[in-house]
Amino acid sequence: MQQNTDMYFSFFMFGSNFSIEDPIFLDQAMVHIRRLVEMGYTGFEFHPGREATTAFAFPSYQQELEAYIAFRKRMNDEGFSRIKVATNVGATPDCDPSSSCAKIRADGIEYLKSRIDITAALGGEIMMGPLVIPYGGFVFRAPNGESVWSDKLQDELEARYKIAQQSFVTLGQYAAVKGVKLAIEPISHWETPGPNKLAQLITFLDGIDDPTVGVVLDSAQETLDGDGPEVFKAQIDYIADQGRLHYAQASPPDRGDLVNCWLPWEGIFTPILSRFDGPIAVEIFNAVGAFDHGLRLSRRKFWVPEVDEPNSYPNAYQIAQQAYDFTQHKLAKIRCKLAPK
Repeated sequence: MQQNTDMYFSFFMFGSNFSIEDPIFLDQAMVHIRRLVEMGYTGFEFHPGREATTAFAFPSYQQELEAYIAFRKRMNDEGFSRIKVATNVGATPDCDPSSSCAKIRADGIEYLKSRIDITAALGGEIMMGPLVIPYGGFVFRAPNGESVWSDKLQDELEARYKIAQQSFVTLGQYAAVKGVKLAIEPISHWETPGPNKLAQLITFLDGIDDPTVGVVLDSAQETLDGDGPEVFKAQIDYIADQGRLHYAQASPPDRGDLVNCWLPWEGIFTPILSRFDGPIAVEIFNAVGAFDHGLRLSRRKFWVPEVDEPNSYPNAYQIAQQAYDFTQHKLAKIRCKLAPK
């Protein structure tokens, strides 16, 4: 009988950041963890706050780190020592490892090092996300603020990628010592300027020898901006041969319900599962304030039991359970086809 896939659940269902400074949030997080583990999930993606958030909440980074250490201990004490954690982290405009400004670039390296520390403190082995270019950091040309697109954008990004490659040589070395792999995510052109395509990310990684710096594949992003199934298989083989295929996410193109969406399960996950036996994360973005604007979420919120007033729309736990069952079913069918005859 086919064993279930090790499956994580993203806390983006409950908010944009893991609010480590908020005891009420942490109490509720333990409720979520317990309910989701009962469904079958074996790990979670947490989202350590941006540098502005953490600087406001804690007088020092050491206190922030200690708060994450304390939360991991709480998880262990409440019976979840076997539950794994990955982190989803993004570069920011003020902490940008691709910036031509030495101060901003240095801040970006130190910020991402601090998130690596947090990942390790949580017992995590993967830190993933839009690590190279700040998420949503579209390029504008002074003095009139005109946005930059197409050839001019790609020329701008090419220069920034070269800068960022040196930053990630340093970050890869630091992460390797901490036992953490860096999984960079190509994200759709609807959401961020680059890298949008896996091909662009591969070109970036070709300038970094250390396989600690690798890739996370998000089914939503690949469906929207990928180069198609034949090219995708070759790309997966290429990065897997280098030991850079670190993580994968099952996420619908509309960022909502995985059961009812246009997602080419076999086209996306057959190449991945043929070369990868690590965890698959379910990533669903709930219609909470921080996401409404950036992701243009027009659907109703999946209401959260014990937090929101109930209504006739599906709640977050229902969506999570359906996603777990449906994704396990889809992946099991693919694994069956891949099994030796």
